[in-house]
Amino acid sequence: MTQNRLYGADFVRASACLIVLVHHLAQRVNWRGDMGPFEPVRFFVGTGGFGVAVFFVLSGFLLSRPFWRALDNREPMPNLLVYALRRAARILPGFWLALTVTFVLSILVFGFRPDGWLVARYLSGLFLISDWHWTTLFPVEINGPLWSIGFEISSYAMLPLGFLALFALPRALPSWTTRLVWLAVIGLAVVLHVTFTAYVPVDPIGRGWEYGLQGGAKIWMPRFNPFAFFAMFAVGALAGGMQVLFDRRRSWLFDAVALAALIAAGWLLWMQATSVDTEAWGWFGVPYDYPVFHLAIGAVLATAPSSVLLRRVLDNPPVRYVAQVSFGVYVWHMLVLELVRELWLPALDYGALNDAATFAMASAIVIAITFAVATLSFRFVEAPVIAWARRLEARPSTPTLSPAAG
Repeated sequence: MTQNRLYGADFVRASACLIVLVHHLAQRVNWRGDMGPFEPVRFFVGTGGFGVAVFFVLSGFLLSRPFWRALDNREPMPNLLVYALRRAARILPGFWLALTVTFVLSILVFGFRPDGWLVARYLSGLFLISDWHWTTLFPVEINGPLWSIGFEISSYAMLPLGFLALFALPRALPSWTTRLVWLAVIGLAVVLHVTFTAYVPVDPIGRGWEYGLQGGAKIWMPRFNPFAFFAMFAVGALAGGMQVLFDRRRSWLFDAVALAALIAAGWLLWMQATSVDTEAWGWFGVPYDYPVFHLAIGAVLATAPSSVLLRRVLDNPPVRYVAQVSFGVYVWHMLVLELVRELWLPALDYGALNDAATFAMASAIVIAITFAVATLSFRFVEAPVIAWARRLEARPSTPTLSPAAG
């Protein structure tokens, strides 16, 4: 493992990105037509949400590592101003741009009426609070995947709160003990999720995807809530703690564990592809086969950096490129898909495509445009702001003790 790269992390990020992208393309296939029995397409229709789950586990893994290192080295808690600055620089410019462009185009191109509810939803996304109520779960029309960003931001905020308890423990405790204590943080997140589910009602009128994104939000909520997604995030944080313990080790045993975990995750995805339960409700109603699938992804992340061969196989230039632009792919691909449908190919509607050649051509166009936009977004929006934040962080007036991960 190099100082700046965690082997396996780019592969996991790129895989999550592509699962979500292909999922939304596969949704356009008519299952009663000629392409209905085509298994690869059916696979992605049923597994798209698992890509989102992978993102949450990965984020928890990456962002927790500086906290674990500081804890193990008996150092102060990482600087939370630096942590917040890096998170804001990485997420907000690209998200705010995609959110605003989508909001404007939803009115000008797709004909949505700019009433109070549409504006309120947009503002909830802009101020990063859309994840707390079903009315704002989807902060804009058309670009559904933006729903997860609010949950991600809430998880960013909860992570340091979880570590406060660990930093309050006696510093003489063995490192393994602190990982066991983290299980209590995961347990608390699950308890808060169950409480939210029990006491936050959702109006059943107009419930269902046939009523649009707002109707779909009523299916997801209240089981889709910030605490449920932090429970996923916290599993990733546990994996981060384990990876820090394994950091200097190299063994074929880690290859075996990482490969077994990858196979287990793939098997769970295959099982989900044949299920009618698209959200794959897991323990306590947390989605996406929680915690089994999340633990499998966490095991890959924790062990792949210490593997001998697998880390090199998983890390290659195409994977690194997809991982680099993955955020842009995630926040732009649905808008690109809907614009292609609206302006060129009306048959690219949900469950409408029968012809394999048309599907392949439309998918290639959407993917090409999406990656072009994502690359431009990274080059001219995301990367400059990240670089600016690092310069600001490096100023002498900015405390730099144990900076949190970028």
